[in-house]
Amino acid sequence: MLLALLLASAAPQTAVEAERAFAADAQKLGQWTAFRKWAAKDAIFLPPQPVATALKDVPDPPVSVDWWPTASFVSCDGATAANTGGALWPGNRSSYFSTIWRRQPDGTWRWLLDQGADLKEPRARVSNPVVRRASCKGTPTNNEESQDGGGASADATLRWHWQVAPDRGHRFTVQLWTGAAYETVIDDRVPAPRPPRS
Repeated sequence: MLLALLLASAAPQTAVEAERAFAADAQKLGQWTAFRKWAAKDAIFLPPQPVATALKDVPDPPVSVDWWPTASFVSCDGATAANTGGALWPGNRSSYFSTIWRRQPDGTWRWLLDQGADLKEPRARVSNPVVRRASCKGTPTNNEESQDGGGASADATLRWHWQVAPDRGHRFTVQLWTGAAYETVIDDRVPAPRPPRS
């Protein structure tokens, strides 16, 4: 009983803590091993691709990407969050990420969707990421349909959408309920993937 309580208290309690534990596992266990460990069963990368397919048998690189959260937007019920932050890849390539997290019935956090793109300058590392929680007032109605896909928290106070362009670039947005309307808090426009160099 005491061991169970200690393990429960050591588990990430917030999406920011989960993001940091996920990033730490990438350094400790290997990049794609960590991605598989922390993914929900139906997790996807954008443009939509099932993680189980994308990462099946993919070996870990010798050096893992290093990333950190800079902001977290949380549903009113606290069970779903959208994190965004910076990343540094081997060779000093900078990028950002945006990830949707959901607390599972057993209390653990798992990521549902991950995406990002390169940046010219890295986002600053912060000790205390901005955390904003959706309002619990009013009656949010998640009746907006996305052209390609999306989802919402169980209480509809956090929702996300994506649209994929014909060139495979995409736009990803996250909206937070304010008590009267939805406010766009993440608006990522990701260019089309560059063809491999020959």
